[in-house]
Amino acid sequence: MIISPFSKQEELERASMSNARLMSSPICLVENVNGSLRVCKDAIELLSRIKEPVVVVSVVGLYRTGKSYLMNRLAGQQSGFALGNTIESKTKGIWMWCVPHPDKEGHTLVLLDTEGLGDVDKGDSKNDGWIFSLAVLLSSTLVYNSRGTIDNNAVENLHYVSELAEQIKIRSTEAADEEEEDSKFVLFFPSFIWVVRDFTLELVIDGKKVTQDEYLEFALQLKKGVNKKISDYNLPRQCIRNYFPSRNCFVFPSPASPENMRRLESLQERDLVADFLEVTGRFCDHIFHRSAVKTLKGGHRVTGILLGHLVEIYVDTISSGKVPCLDNAVVTLANLENQAAVQEALIVYQSGMEAVKNKFPVNVDDISTEHQKFSRLATSEFMKRSFKDEKQEYLIKLVENIDVHYIGLLKENEMASERKCQDLLKNLFSEMNKRLQNGEYSQSGGHELYCRDRDAIVEKYRREPNKGVSAEAVLNEFLNERGAEANSILYTDTKLTENDRKIQEEKEKNALLERRCKEEEEKRIQVERMTQAEKEQQEERMRQMEEKFNQERDQLQKEMDRAIESKLKEQAEMLNKGFREKADFLDEEIKNLKKEKEEKSSGGFMKEYLMPIVGAVSEILPAMLQYKVMMKGLKTKTK
Repeated sequence: MIISPFSKQEELERASMSNARLMSSPICLVENVNGSLRVCKDAIELLSRIKEPVVVVSVVGLYRTGKSYLMNRLAGQQSGFALGNTIESKTKGIWMWCVPHPDKEGHTLVLLDTEGLGDVDKGDSKNDGWIFSLAVLLSSTLVYNSRGTIDNNAVENLHYVSELAEQIKIRSTEAADEEEEDSKFVLFFPSFIWVVRDFTLELVIDGKKVTQDEYLEFALQLKKGVNKKISDYNLPRQCIRNYFPSRNCFVFPSPASPENMRRLESLQERDLVADFLEVTGRFCDHIFHRSAVKTLKGGHRVTGILLGHLVEIYVDTISSGKVPCLDNAVVTLANLENQAAVQEALIVYQSGMEAVKNKFPVNVDDISTEHQKFSRLATSEFMKRSFKDEKQEYLIKLVENIDVHYIGLLKENEMASERKCQDLLKNLFSEMNKRLQNGEYSQSGGHELYCRDRDAIVEKYRREPNKGVSAEAVLNEFLNERGAEANSILYTDTKLTENDRKIQEEKEKNALLERRCKEEEEKRIQVERMTQAEKEQQEERMRQMEEKFNQERDQLQKEMDRAIESKLKEQAEMLNKGFREKADFLDEEIKNLKKEKEEKSSGGFMKEYLMPIVGAVSEILPAMLQYKVMMKGLKTKTK
């Protein structure tokens, strides 16, 4: 049965309809002008709009080996990446095509077509080396394209892989052991696929039929011996075996007759060789189903935004004459991404709190509940985007910003409550003020009438709903301001005896004390509720932090497991072929990886490092609340 690559076309079109197709054609990502690499800002701007994870497939190979045709097939298109029909290299620099992933919903497939290596017009192998290194650094799957067979010449043409140890560093320390660095490339390098075009041989070795992957493994077998010729023979093969976590091979027959090859881009499916279509279909399915999401050192998934930053970091480093370093890139990316995560999360909190702000004044429970809700959502939003915030400095910054905004809202709510209560008292006392002006309380028995009217208004005021957090404080302040007025009426009331006045004075003092107690109780309940709400919020934040820690630990473990699995497979192969010394060396590497995995997967980091930071975070808002209560207490005492 023929598996056609065009069977994916409908899926791509359906995905593009829902995702508003990202790009209708490729765009230059990295220019290569006179041997100088330069980032194309339009491409970075496009990547900055892709917030979903990306699967990045790069194709590299000698110029004029048909790299671009396969990339067009992966994009589900007949044309797009330039196809040349002469000996001139068509692709310059690195070109990019972003399409919705046909099999992974919510993911983008990023295709990178690189400039042909060994272009005679360029004559700069070092420039080729940087193009090859960028393809390795940026991709989750690296496709190497060649023609004919995988013989010694074909492997030697891939000498760029032998130079990666000089062109890529893992750690930033100058003292890093090159051999140790080299052994850890498998942790971070992409999957490797060797595509052989125009393959005319039978897949038979020693009279036995073999698979395409077995053909590749046969071509990558090492020779025994220690002389320079054998070392040179083994070096590129050893690098391919040690650097890439997985290896696959696809051999393609010629797609069409020689006369039709010149118009390959315009040929219909019926014009192509059936065997070529079958292999192309299997190749596309392999890429769609088995190519992983691009990850950073540590296992963090890369989005379009992060990929754009990575391109800029690596190209700027190469242009400055330095060697790209994975550690430095991750630190730079983490700082950029964590800053953006703080701002995005803060916007989530602020926009969410606008709804409750529009209802001011509200009671403590209402504002605390909303604060908890949107603080939790903001922290969750931060956790989604942030990574490698090992000292939790960006989380602490977010918490501080949220709490400052919250304190501001508390003050606004308090002021709104004060205004509402003051207006309410003013309206309620308006009739009483008229009676006061008319002298009704200046007559005999006026004090009793005054007290009766005042107490009725206070009772009515307290029954009024939705006064907010300052109801008792405003009432006390209002009645205190009218204390002189009440005393004046008390001492001018001719109906009262001296003893009556003393009794009334005592009653007023008791009423004042009762109101103050009520105000203090209201304040105490508010603080208690806010403190409890913040305690719950902090517990939720700790849960989110632990969840994030476990997620990053799991990502790291998967990264380590993939490397260990690759090393074990290679060790078994070396033992099988009689390379005992190389197998022993791999055994040491495997032990080191397992030890590192054990150290990083233990809970010690959570207990010894993360928890003290959690404690520091937990102190921020309670301290601010205590400060606010203290200032409010001072304000009350000065009146």
